Amino acid sequence: MSAFSVYLVKRLGYIGVTLLLISLIVFGVTQLLPGNAAVMILGKQATQESVTAIEQQLGLNRPWYLQYTDWLVGFVTGDWGTSFTNQQSVMALIAPRLVRSAQLAAITTVLVTVTAIPLGVFAAIKQDSVWDLLTSAGGYVGVSFPEFVVGTALLALFAGPVFQIFPFGGYEPLSSGFVPWARHLVLPSVTLSIILTAHVMRLTRSEIVEVLREDYVRSARLKGLRESRVLSRHTLRNGLLPTITLLTLNVGYLLGSIVVVEEVFSFPGLGRLLVTSIQSRDLPVIQVAVMLIAIVYAFANLTADIMYTYLDPRIEYGEE
Repeated sequence: MSAFSVYLVKRLGYIGVTLLLISLIVFGVTQLLPGNAAVMILGKQATQESVTAIEQQLGLNRPWYLQYTDWLVGFVTGDWGTSFTNQQSVMALIAPRLVRSAQLAAITTVLVTVTAIPLGVFAAIKQDSVWDLLTSAGGYVGVSFPEFVVGTALLALFAGPVFQIFPFGGYEPLSSGFVPWARHLVLPSVTLSIILTAHVMRLTRSEIVEVLREDYVRSARLKGLRESRVLSRHTLRNGLLPTITLLTLNVGYLLGSIVVVEEVFSFPGLGRLLVTSIQSRDLPVIQVAVMLIAIVYAFANLTADIMYTYLDPRIEYGEE
C-alpha cells in the first residue's frame, strides 16, 4: 500500500472511533433532556396508561444500551426512525433541510473565498498603509458582532421599511426561479460571511506578511524576478496554506453556526429543524441531525489535512 493509502485508512479509522464516541455522547445527552418524550407527544393531559403505552410502543422503557444499539445500527443502515412529533420519516424530514443548509454553506464559502483572500493579500502587500489599517479595523469589527446581531441589523435595513429589497425570511426552491431563490439566500449568507471573512482575512494577512519576510522571497527579488511573479510563485502558495485549511474547516463550522442564522431568518434548514426538535424533545431528529453535523465536520477536517499535504510537498502523509 502507498503512504497515502495507509494514511487514509488510519484517518478513517480515527474518524470512525471519534464518531462512535460522539454517538454515545449524543445519545446520552438526549436521554438526559428534561421532560418525557411520551408526554410531549400526547400532551400534558395524557393519562399514565397512555404514556406507558407510548413508551412501550417506542421502546423508551427498555434499557439504554439496547436503545442505543438499535439506534446506532439503524443510523448506519439508513433506517433513521420516525419523528416523535409529526410521525414522518426522519430521513424524509432531514434530507431537504440538509440540502438547503448545504446551499447556504456553499454560497457563504464562495463569498468568503472571493472577498477575504484578496483583501488579506492586498493588506499584507500594503503593510502599514491606510488600506492595511482600514482592513485590520474592519476585521476587528467583523469578529466583534455575533450572527444574530448582524442578521437582525440586515433585516431591519434591507427587509424593513428602509429599503425593502429582500424578504424577511423563508426559502424558495430553485425550481421557482433563480431570482426568488437567490433573494431568500442573500441576507443569511451575507450574515454568515461577515464574521468568517474577518477571520480569514486576518489570517491571510498575517501569513502573507510572514512569508514576505522569508529569505527565499528576498532571494527571488534579488534575482530580478518581477514582483507579480514573486507573489504568485513564491508567496501565495506557502502563505495561503493555513487559509485554505481554515476555509475547509469552516464548512463544518458553518453547519453549527447556521443554527442561529436560520432562526433569525426563519430559514427552513437543518439548524432550525434542530432547534424545534430540541424544544419538542424529538429525540430521533435531534440524534440524526447532530450526528450529520459531526460527520461533515470530521470529513472537512480530513479534506483540510489532505489538501495541506498536497499543497506543501515538504509534509509527508502520516508525518507528525
